[in-house]
Amino acid sequence: MRIAVAKEIEVCERRVALIPDTVARLVKQGLEVWVEAGAGERSFFSDPDYEAAGAIIISDTAKLWGETDILLKVSPPQEREDGRSEIDLLKEGAVLVSFLNPLGNPVVAQQLANRKVTALSMEMIPRTTRAQSMDALSSQASLAGYKAVLIAAAALPKYFPMLTTAAGTIAPAKVFIMGAGVAGLQAIATARRLGAVVEAFDIRPAVKEEVQSLGAKFVEVKLDEETVAAGGYAKEISEASKQRTQEVVAEHIKNSDVVITTAQVPGRQAPRLVTEEMVAQMKPGSVIVDLAAEQGGNCACTEPGKDIVWNGVTIIGPINLPSSMPIHASQLYAKNVTSLMQLLIKDKALQVDFSDDIVDAACVTHAGEIRNQRVRDALQASNTQQPAVN
Repeated sequence: MRIAVAKEIEVCERRVALIPDTVARLVKQGLEVWVEAGAGERSFFSDPDYEAAGAIIISDTAKLWGETDILLKVSPPQEREDGRSEIDLLKEGAVLVSFLNPLGNPVVAQQLANRKVTALSMEMIPRTTRAQSMDALSSQASLAGYKAVLIAAAALPKYFPMLTTAAGTIAPAKVFIMGAGVAGLQAIATARRLGAVVEAFDIRPAVKEEVQSLGAKFVEVKLDEETVAAGGYAKEISEASKQRTQEVVAEHIKNSDVVITTAQVPGRQAPRLVTEEMVAQMKPGSVIVDLAAEQGGNCACTEPGKDIVWNGVTIIGPINLPSSMPIHASQLYAKNVTSLMQLLIKDKALQVDFSDDIVDAACVTHAGEIRNQRVRDALQASNTQQPAVN
């Protein structure tokens, strides 16, 4: 059984799928691990580090992709400089484990199915107690929530903590976190550590205790509909509920020095939480960090990948924040992937058991077909939206 770690070619991707420590564990189990030359360089793990852990360094990309049983990546397969897709390099019947964004870009799933690749999407790992060690979305979201607060603190022209000095008392910054999932909770904890006064909002009332346990005030909006989707994620709500929510949070946004938005819906446009009117009411010098920038942004003024100043308010739309902390991001992701490997490999042989709820949920393509109904629906919707070619 041969496992290979690919070097990421996406420009902003600095993470690597396995680190030397996790390679060593797999090698001890009798598995052969190939690592593409330079795969860990941007995560500060050298080829000699991998060799010391028992990996074989492969310089030939085509050989690594074409002769492996299981290929491990971080980012979805990309188009190469020669115009070919990385998917074309995989042999038929190979297994690919990676973030695949199958709901946001289902065309990739179709390409993998056409190649008869068994593809397991790290985004589709179910949020269950048994799957916690494999939950890469949560591990990476925690990094994003932490880094978002540091970015905000650096951009804010104020202190975060309250300070009593000979020149007078400095009031603490007011931070408002929108969305109390993994990223939001980590943002709350980090902002509190820095001494800010923190409020948080989420449409899911069940997170109230978690928010309060971290020392933040929970802003509650009572809605007459279900707000929790499968897996514990926030559900997209009706227009009436969105209007009610905006009315409540507008005052909190107005009075905040920092707003951090984290609300995302898998495969959908990010919900619009902060309107231009709300931004216009914020104090000059205030900061918004929009963690949903890649999905269009929770803020109406967000420009993905850019820092802009709109009406005196700095709006930051970071892309792939976990990649900005590649050492720990890779460490956590590698642990997630390795845990999944333990489930897939028994007695040095690959066993894709669809009776296992984790494997069944994560496996997007197998034997030339797209297995997941949500991905099939997303692909159909994508094909419907494409303009007809005359």
